[in-house]
Amino acid sequence: MKKLGIFLAIIVVLFGALYFVNQQSNQAKFGKYANNVYGIAPDKLNPATLALLDDPNYQNIILPDALDKKIAAQEDFYLYYFGSTCPHCKVTTPVLMPVAKDFNIDVKQFNLEEFRDGWQKYNIEATPTLIYYKGGKEVERLVGEQKAETFKAFFEKHKK
Repeated sequence: MKKLGIFLAIIVVLFGALYFVNQQSNQAKFGKYANNVYGIAPDKLNPATLALLDDPNYQNIILPDALDKKIAAQEDFYLYYFGSTCPHCKVTTPVLMPVAKDFNIDVKQFNLEEFRDGWQKYNIEATPTLIYYKGGKEVERLVGEQKAETFKAFFEKHKK
């Protein structure tokens, strides 16, 4: 019986050591992303989202609570719904964000890959989707890949 106790203690210590080594490995791997904009542990983020954390075109992320507050406050704003795994978004975002910057327009970005309930909650059928909200209500949307000229016309039409 004494041998069994020693054996179990050794197993517990080994599992504890493995857990510690794994945690250290994750910290080394994800350390700089520990306090990311999503507020989600890096190892819980989709790998495609993790890859976008340093991309300058994906730095204006809005979280669901903040989005709901903007809508409830009846604000006017532009919102870009994208998916970090969406191939069309990877083509569209580098076109959209520089155009928005040229127009000095703050386009918030909502990642549907991380916040999947947003598909139904915000009535999104495909990504990418750019929506202009006025008074917290949707006025118009652009769906799918678009050219810079289309985004320019959209921003001109809805200039504040």
